[in-house]
Amino acid sequence: MYDVIIVGAGAAGLMAAISAGRNGKRALIIEHTNKIGEKIRISGGGRCNFTNLYTTSDNFLSENPHFAKSALSQYTQHEFINLVESNNIAYHEKTLGQLFCDGSSKQIIEMLVNMCNKHGVEIRLSCNIATISRNDTFKVDSDQGFFNSKALIIATGGLSIPKIGASDFGYNIAKKFGLNIVETKPALVPLIVSEKQKHLFRDLSGISNFSTVNHEDTHFSDSLLFTHKGLSGPVILQISSYLKKFDNEKISINLLPKINLEELFIAHKNSRQTPANYLKTYLTNRLVDKLALENSDLKTSITDLSKHKLLHIAKLIHNFEVSISDSEGYNKAEVTVGGIDTKELSSKTMESIKIPGLYFVGEVVDVTGWLGGYNFQWAWSSGFVAGNAIS
Repeated sequence: MYDVIIVGAGAAGLMAAISAGRNGKRALIIEHTNKIGEKIRISGGGRCNFTNLYTTSDNFLSENPHFAKSALSQYTQHEFINLVESNNIAYHEKTLGQLFCDGSSKQIIEMLVNMCNKHGVEIRLSCNIATISRNDTFKVDSDQGFFNSKALIIATGGLSIPKIGASDFGYNIAKKFGLNIVETKPALVPLIVSEKQKHLFRDLSGISNFSTVNHEDTHFSDSLLFTHKGLSGPVILQISSYLKKFDNEKISINLLPKINLEELFIAHKNSRQTPANYLKTYLTNRLVDKLALENSDLKTSITDLSKHKLLHIAKLIHNFEVSISDSEGYNKAEVTVGGIDTKELSSKTMESIKIPGLYFVGEVVDVTGWLGGYNFQWAWSSGFVAGNAIS
């Protein structure tokens, strides 16, 4: 008999097991793939963006925007940073508080596995679960045998990146026990533009540009990448999480957020230079030339253009409207929006309100972080509080 069985050997599951184990609880991790912490391994280009210095609950999406506060305050980014430092893992801040290993993401996995071993956590890999039932205890029927526990923590992640084992297992367990699921969709994902605009983006593929992207009341500023299908880059991944659906959604792009083109053109209203000449000071030639094919006024001398036409050009650059037809799906999505409804869980412990002893942690829950280490911090925090709550 185990005190707790954790399903999933990812970031949240490992932290939950460590948290329970350090309190003297007998913990078992069951993982259906043959690897531990695979999403940790591939993250951050192999260097793992393991947290963010500036993490607050404001950096997360959820039907209940306040839900993450308790877990994040019980186990903060600073506590995980202290853990990394105490294990002599060198790291650096890349930008905007994003912390990466100097070496390899495997160092984070090794640290967590060593801590599991230290606290007597048992790990079973390539273990496929057939059924989970509950009477007085939880009974897990797997291809490696039957296991019983007083508590069960589901840390199976979302639907993103199925090639490393992502599945809907956690959602199905929640449904089996009568918990509600908030509709899921890919998040932090590249976007596909409408057929009408694809020719423009296809010709711009490979161009990167610092931009501000807006959708309704939300905006982000960061690098944007044109692709043969549409748009990618950090700023697009960020805004993608806020699109309610991907079919016929609109976003607007400010290609020059640090320049006021209206003022620039007015200041040079007598210039024989063209708007395209000025734009090439700030944007790549290929981008400007392509935009000029869409609007011939870019190749006309500023002095020959009316104020109305100059304002129209400024709007084209500062408020470039794009119609989205789809995302690149779960294969390319870094995370999943939606999941176990937070109304079903205690924000302090991640325990099911309906089913005592049943916990859900990490990405499987309807809490989704911004790009930049926030989702890992949610995994550490939610895993910690669940493991710590095991009695």
